[in-house]
Amino acid sequence: MREDLPRGVQAAQIVHAAGESSPGNLSSGTNAVVLTVPGEREMIALAARLVLAGIAHVRIHEPDAPWSNALMAIGCRPDRKEVLRKHLSALPLLR
Repeated sequence: MREDLPRGVQAAQIVHAAGESSPGNLSSGTNAVVLTVPGEREMIALAARLVLAGIAHVRIHEPDAPWSNALMAIGCRPDRKEVLRKHLSALPLLR
């Protein structure tokens, strides 16, 4: 999640990312975390790293103004903790 967005916009984009990245029927032990990057440039770089690592994810773009198709959030498909941590552990939690 981009930390430069207003809280209400963040909440909406988190919902989009969670819904679009979930295959459904998740096990009861599935963890959900919301991590942040400073802005869109860092989010684009993160998406590129996820592609290179083969981490399945969805990118959430906001089509409406004032965001005009900006990359707002990424939802990673559920995977083993150790796989995701390797690529995401340096990112801070949303506070």
